[in-house]
Amino acid sequence: MDLDSGAVVFVGDGKGAAALLPFWIQLKKSRAVIEAVAADMSEAYGSAVRENPPDAVLVLDHFHVVKAFQEKLTDLRRDLYAKATEDAKAVLKGSRWAFVEKP
Repeated sequence: MDLDSGAVVFVGDGKGAAALLPFWIQLKKSRAVIEAVAADMSEAYGSAVRENPPDAVLVLDHFHVVKAFQEKLTDLRRDLYAKATEDAKAVLKGSRWAFVEKP
């Protein structure tokens, strides 16, 4: 999607880097200048972007960054809780919202 105009510029079939091949061909033919590409955290998309418009900035989308952070936070809290004393468990219980709630 072109973020300036809102126009859809390409819809691929599939989830891997190969699904983007027709787009890269179309892009080269049009000589369009790509400043930035927003993508999820897939390594396939990241490497495809680094190879094709190599000067473009790769921007990770907000949803997937927040999701990854919350998963790591949950893992950390579970590990801490498993090793904690009973007093510390009382402090940790319900603490997740203190970290993820908007100020």
